[in-house]
Amino acid sequence: MEFLTDKLSLVGNRGKGIRSDCHITMELTHDNGIQLELKSKVETMYGADIRKLLLEILAFYGIENARILVEDFGALTPVLAARMEAAIKQLVSSEKEYLLPVLSENIYQTARDRNRFSRLYLPGNTPSLMINAGIHRPDGIILDLEDAVAPAKKYEARFIVRNALRNIDFYGAERMVRINQVPAGLSDLEFLVPHNVNLVLVPKCESAEQIRQVNEKISLLKAKYNASGNIWLMPIVESALGVLKALEIAQSENVVSIAIGLEDYTADLGTRRTQEGTESFFARSMVVNACKAAGIQAIDSVFSDIADMEALKETVIRSKALGFDGMGCIHPRQIRVIHENYAPDAAEIEKAKKIVNAFIEATAKGLGVVSLGTKMIDPPVVKRAQKLIDLAITMGKLSPEWHEEFLTL
Repeated sequence: MEFLTDKLSLVGNRGKGIRSDCHITMELTHDNGIQLELKSKVETMYGADIRKLLLEILAFYGIENARILVEDFGALTPVLAARMEAAIKQLVSSEKEYLLPVLSENIYQTARDRNRFSRLYLPGNTPSLMINAGIHRPDGIILDLEDAVAPAKKYEARFIVRNALRNIDFYGAERMVRINQVPAGLSDLEFLVPHNVNLVLVPKCESAEQIRQVNEKISLLKAKYNASGNIWLMPIVESALGVLKALEIAQSENVVSIAIGLEDYTADLGTRRTQEGTESFFARSMVVNACKAAGIQAIDSVFSDIADMEALKETVIRSKALGFDGMGCIHPRQIRVIHENYAPDAAEIEKAKKIVNAFIEATAKGLGVVSLGTKMIDPPVVKRAQKLIDLAITMGKLSPEWHEEFLTL
């Protein structure tokens, strides 16, 4: 163990409105043992447990002399542990990790082509927003280490995100993390790959080379930590160069979708983002076509007005019409509108039923050609229709016995 500094270590958040978090001030000393002061509104009920946890972590790292002030605002165990560990590691060099157990509820993989209608962004250094995010039932939860975290807080945010991946219930949502821009973001992966992440978002992506670097780092970490399971990638295209390189990015290994970030893209163009989206039509179309050519999902940008649900609905309808398969959201109230309007509607379901039924009948008759009325139906059209029906069944919009019911009409 090597001491890095004699200065104070300050981690966490405090101030008006802070909840489910804590702030730790720590200073190493040369004698007098551990002087731990705890200020907490839940001191009577949980003070002893909090002290026990913090002292256990200090002992784990071999800290014998230190002055520590912990200001607690209702932080849960994964948050207290993350803050304490970050405080220690700002003062002491150590390869050890104080790891909480992985919740059994979070031991699941996600499929390459799973639904990604919605993905909820949460700041990686704001644990209060993470704790119950899964109850809103987004398809994915993004713990953000990039734009949503101040530069001075990025290091400690990694510990919060790591502990959240291990010890906070995601309620079945895809566990996503947005790392920092490559190459800086490669070091974020140390806190993700061994700790139950399903998908990594790669921001401001402008080449397949960046994706290659991410895949290489993930492979090295999997080998180092004996980690298994898929870790999918979702590059975010946010510049003119990224848009023009969309196809090579889409064809990269482990990429299951590309998202477009329109705030940065329009800034790169030197124009202003509008609700109509005229200024981004070319970019969005490029991303959609690149994704469809590569057989992956196209994910639209976030909608920033969390109060205007009608405008969000119109945006989703236009997005779906362009060929997008989902979009980001920045508030839980947006999830329902996004799901309802990306989901197949009645007309789409009815058309898909007719196409699949025609295919079933043709197959039963041994016919090599499928037709619906006077139109020939190609295999890709049948495949797309079957996928839509499967989605409608999953979302409760269609009975699993739809074909038998269809034949009785």
